[in-house]
Amino acid sequence: MSLLRRRWLWSGALIAALLIIAVAFAAEGLRTSKVPARISVDATPITAFDNRDPTRVRFGALEFRGGLVLTSSDPAFGGISGLYMEPDGAHFLAVTDNGSWLKARIVYENGRPAGIADAEMAPALDRDGAPLASRGAFDLESLAGRNGQFYVGIERVDRIVHFDVARSGLEAKAEPVWVPPDFKTLKFNKSLECLAAPPPGAPLAGSLIAVTERSLDDAGNHRAFILKGTHVERFTVKRSDDFDVSDCAVLPTNDLLLLERSFSLARGVGMRLRRIPLASLKDGALVDGTILVTADMAYQIDNMEGIGVHRTADGETVLTLVSDDNFSPIQRNLLLQFTLVGE
Repeated sequence: MSLLRRRWLWSGALIAALLIIAVAFAAEGLRTSKVPARISVDATPITAFDNRDPTRVRFGALEFRGGLVLTSSDPAFGGISGLYMEPDGAHFLAVTDNGSWLKARIVYENGRPAGIADAEMAPALDRDGAPLASRGAFDLESLAGRNGQFYVGIERVDRIVHFDVARSGLEAKAEPVWVPPDFKTLKFNKSLECLAAPPPGAPLAGSLIAVTERSLDDAGNHRAFILKGTHVERFTVKRSDDFDVSDCAVLPTNDLLLLERSFSLARGVGMRLRRIPLASLKDGALVDGTILVTADMAYQIDNMEGIGVHRTADGETVLTLVSDDNFSPIQRNLLLQFTLVGE
């Protein structure tokens, strides 16, 4: 497909997605069971990241390992917005735009993603056991994990909730996490896209880091927060080149890795990865970071919204990225993997 045609399709997707999302929400509402359900996910391999040069594997600081296009006949599947990779590099947990959990395992062949197995979905539950989506808290956009304890950022209502998945699995019930009053001033549908939980021994361990998608300060930079109990520190992340924050993760090097995306009718969709030292995140700071890679529609990308990190037995740092198809038939759910070179 030509780049021009793909760009025109993207403009149509903005309108189509609104209608299709509404249908998807209605379909999910018909599912009365709160028990996790097995689903089948089909995976078509992506063997090249660069559409123009299938032999190229190096992209900035990244080396392409492989990818998958994910589809399913289950009406709840899609809209993947936040990702957590387990340390084994195979099992993952994700959250979606329609208030669901997605749990599955990546099947590898010769070190490359080749399929998805053991997939199951369930509605994320509120503290009384009702689906969060039934209370209007469906837009689960960010996910951070630490020892089986997971934190989810919910856009539109600007809440953070905690799930004890280690104890209760996907039937865990949400417990509210305290957030400062100024969360009420975040821009509607442009807020909690990035949550990160630094591990023990890292700077800011025991805290939650939240960076907003496009809730900006007076200087046009991303508002961001460090939360620890009821203590809050505020900083900002430099915004540039019309990129918005869509997810984040913590690297083994104690850097915050930001996944960013852009969109325009003229250029279509874009993706960028930026790393920022955790030690630089302090109250009142304006931080920027090193750009690892930038990609546009000449590459195998879509609406990239989730990122997870793991280390292989050989010590390689692997980044796994997923896209949100907005429940649109002209967008795709992608899973892409890269090695961070030199880490």
